[in-house]
Amino acid sequence: MPNAVVLGAGMVGSVMAADLVSDFEVVIADANPAALERAVARTGGRATKVIADLSDPQQVRDVVASADIVLGALASRVGFGVLRAVIEAGKNYVDISFMPENALELDALAKEHGVTAVVDCGVAPGMSNLLSAHSASRMDRCDSIEIYVGGLPVERRWPFEYKAGFAPSDVIEEYTRPARYVVDGEIVVKEALSEPELMDFEGVGTLEAFNTDGLRSLVDTLNVPDMKEKTLRYPGHIELMRVFRETGLFDQEPIEVPSGGRLVAVKPLDVIGKLMFPKWTYEDDEADLTVMRITVEGEIGGTGVRHTWDVLDYLDPDTGFTSMSRTTAFPCAIVARLVAGGELDTVGVLPPELFAKDRHTVDHILEVIPHGLRAAFADVGVGAGH
Repeated sequence: MPNAVVLGAGMVGSVMAADLVSDFEVVIADANPAALERAVARTGGRATKVIADLSDPQQVRDVVASADIVLGALASRVGFGVLRAVIEAGKNYVDISFMPENALELDALAKEHGVTAVVDCGVAPGMSNLLSAHSASRMDRCDSIEIYVGGLPVERRWPFEYKAGFAPSDVIEEYTRPARYVVDGEIVVKEALSEPELMDFEGVGTLEAFNTDGLRSLVDTLNVPDMKEKTLRYPGHIELMRVFRETGLFDQEPIEVPSGGRLVAVKPLDVIGKLMFPKWTYEDDEADLTVMRITVEGEIGGTGVRHTWDVLDYLDPDTGFTSMSRTTAFPCAIVARLVAGGELDTVGVLPPELFAKDRHTVDHILEVIPHGLRAAFADVGVGAGH
């Protein structure tokens, strides 16, 4: 069987590995021995573990040396460096890292090395890019794209009524990174956690939405005059996170605090991470959900149309896989199979929207993704309302 290397043994990486072991010899690499043990256990012991510091480019290149395909499930702080290292190793790569850098800056390097590198290939970004661009490509004119998405615990528990379905540090990144929107054809930067609005979702209830930088590459790759993406949480979360942020608890610049008669330097984010992140961690078999709504409006044949994609998914009780890990890992694994099999062979750095015009590829992804994750697609054929 071909060889697949999964970089990252967390909730998402372990689900990638478990999904791939039926078709690949799977290696999972991570610096955390305990996480590696859990990830290998999720594959029924069929994967091989490698301890590696994936912030070290040389160790990344060593780990992927024998790979036929590489998958990335790492925290955003190392995502760009790992992407570069995998490309330099000449290996095809499919990644979900929510890196703050612009992955398209490595497009020329990927073409130089003959590498196909699909980035932001999770649920959002990922399926949100693919489905938005797919709908836009079917229209004569696309006027707007709106994306609302969130991962939440099914049971709301005080004090946060929230838990992180991926690296908590990346959640904080969403709350501090300025959000880029497209308004009247121009890129507009807005403050994260701003412009709250309440929305009702069948089966979930009322959620609050706020600005985050989720459009990612769509800002550069789609010619649509109005685009926005908002994150969904239970009501009250925005205000609490804004208080934390304004207090400085999300800052990464060290401050001096007295300890034992002397001053020591600490990062506020490290302190709140130590105190808060354990409370944001899901317990075994604790149920979560993923909710997403994508609305694309435009015109076909002179008639206004609205395409709507809705996703509502829950933890899988049979496997114990959380919804966020499933909705993130499975799209990545599906696309990795397409790349490994040569069915998706465009060289360069590719966010999912760049192959969204290929109806065969989109249909295949929706066909093989587990039933609970399939989007409900409605071509309403009504006035777009602009």
